[in-house]
This record gives sequence, C-alpha cells and structure tokens, in this order.
Amino acid sequence: MKYIVSSAPLLLLFAAAMAGQASDGPGAVYTITNAPAGNSVVVFNRAGDGTLTPGGVFASGGAGTGAGLGSQGAVIVSEDQRFLFAVNAGSNSISSFRIGPDGLVLVDTVSSGGLMPTSLTFNQGVLYVLNAGVPNNISGFSVNRSGRITPLAGSTRPLSAPATSPAQVGFGDGGDVLVVSERATNNLDVYSVDRDGYATGPFVQPSAGPTPFGFAIDKRNTLFVSEAGVGGGASTYRITETPGLQPVSSGVMTGQRAACWAVVTKNGRYGYVTNAGTGNISGFSIGHDGTISLLDADGVTAQTGGNPTDVILSHDSKFLYVRVAALNQIAVFRVQSNGSLTALPPLTGTPAGLAGLAGF
Repeated sequence: MKYIVSSAPLLLLFAAAMAGQASDGPGAVYTITNAPAGNSVVVFNRAGDGTLTPGGVFASGGAGTGAGLGSQGAVIVSEDQRFLFAVNAGSNSISSFRIGPDGLVLVDTVSSGGLMPTSLTFNQGVLYVLNAGVPNNISGFSVNRSGRITPLAGSTRPLSAPATSPAQVGFGDGGDVLVVSERATNNLDVYSVDRDGYATGPFVQPSAGPTPFGFAIDKRNTLFVSEAGVGGGASTYRITETPGLQPVSSGVMTGQRAACWAVVTKNGRYGYVTNAGTGNISGFSIGHDGTISLLDADGVTAQTGGNPTDVILSHDSKFLYVRVAALNQIAVFRVQSNGSLTALPPLTGTPAGLAGLAGF
C-alpha cells in the first residue's frame, strides 16, 4: 500500500526530505504524557546546535495509564516527517497528528484493535500497533494522505503466546517484514507483509541473548536488538526472505545493566543501547556484514545518570537524545564521526510520567 501523489508533491516532499537531512538542520523531539485523565503529545523544538526548547502540548483524544509502558515506539514520526502517531494505552486507542510549522494538528483517534497499545511502526501508508494487553496481538491500519486511520479488516495477528510481555513492533527496510520482541519468552516474532499491508505469521525465532527489548533495523535489513537480561548487551541478525532471522553477532555483553532501548545511525555504522540499571549508554560498531563490537571496552560510551530509557537519533544522526525520568530531563549528545558521544547541556525540568520518544 503506497501513497499516490503527483509529480509536484513528490518534488516538494523530496525538497523537504533533503532539508531535513541537511547538516545540523532544525527539527523536533516528541514524547507523550501518558496521563490517565487525558494523554497528550509534548513537543520540544530542536535547534541546529541540538538544543531543545518547549514547543507546546497537544491532546491526543485518548487516555494514558499513568505508569511506565515498558516499550519502544510509543510515539513515532513518519519517515517523510508529515505525521506523528501515538498510543493511548489507557483507552486502547491510537492517534494521528499532522506535523506543521506551528506544532501538531490532531487528525484521528481510533481503537487499537486490542488492549493496551504500547508500540507503533509505520511504512508508506501502513501502520501497525502492538497491543501488550492479554491476549497480545498486532493489528494493521491504512493511513491516507490527510492522516486518517482506517483498520485493515482481518489484519490482527497473535504473538507466539497470549502473554509474552512484548516490547516493540517494527517494520524491516522495505516494509515487507514486521518484527516483534518478546521479553517473557525470549523470542523474536517475524511476519511477512503483503502489498496490501496484511501480515502472515508469526515465525518465531529464539533470541540469541536474554530478554530482547528494543531494536532498530538498518537499510541492509540488519536487526540490532538490545537485551535487558543479566550482563546487558545486544545481538544482531540478518532478516531473510523466508522470512526469518539469521543470527550474526550473538549476546555481545556490555557488563552494564538493563539494556532496554536501541537505535542505529542512519548510515548503519553505529548502534547504541541505554542501560537503565547503570545510568549510561553503550555504543557498538556495526560492520557491513552485521557483526557488532563494543566502542568502549568497559561498555560505557557515555554517562547519563539516573535511569536512561527511551532513546532517539535526529534524522541526520547528528544528535542523540535520551529520556532520563529519574532526573526529569532529556540528555543530549552529539554523535561524532567515530561513534563517540559528546555530552551537550540537557533539557531539564521535563514533566514526570512521560513515555516514549520520537523526533527528527
């Protein structure tokens, strides 16, 4: 399922995408309040030097849970930077917004197709949500050019079991594969996705390391997965055409604790996991064949303090942002050409209870 546009809008989208990739270009960072009385998206404007300033709060039309979601992808931005999608875990719904120069415009709020949605993924007009309530499932939706969401009838698929403590759903490069991480079962679920957006599966792959949590997929379909079990670390896999997963680097331990959230730079050379148990970030070098190795022998690439959780990169991978709930701040780092991280002044005084992180 693809957007159908004329050549003029395509040129405009190309110009916008090029502007978004410009060195040190401005952008935005988003999170959600996850408040039971009414969920909202919190916007922070990103300057060219990476600094963040408040940019407004926009109601989602749904409700949060008031507690941590234990997921990656609770709020996401479309690759073309036109839309933002957010979960409303307390009201079993999802919301879409248009991204504009003056902030966000709420377009739609619809049922998630299950209980307690916690993670989203989007590819060229197709949106999938991970419902973490029992029974766990994934459900698909189509999104039109204005951002309206329509359920794909009959698209709901189970995970490997009814209660798996799932953490994330994500499209592979090209949109023909979906991956779900399951913490309680130590499994990774893989689904093939047809041209109409319907998924077949799951095809279940045992995780190479304990407690798979967050993940990122690069342009070569290398899957980089954080592992929150004892020792903390990450593994990589190649997504095959079957579909399935071929392990590449298995259980590369950092010696840190609770590696839960994961990102990969746009060029696919570096991956990072946030260690919620030790207040730091571990960086990895990623080879062209998908093999990974620690950037730092002790597993500590940067310090955040507190309990770093959600992590994102700016669209051009110049800046890395980490939500540190215990300190009520968002830590900011510049990503150097060798993968090292240079700390910049954090954004302080963020509200308590936030969940998710997205941006460009």
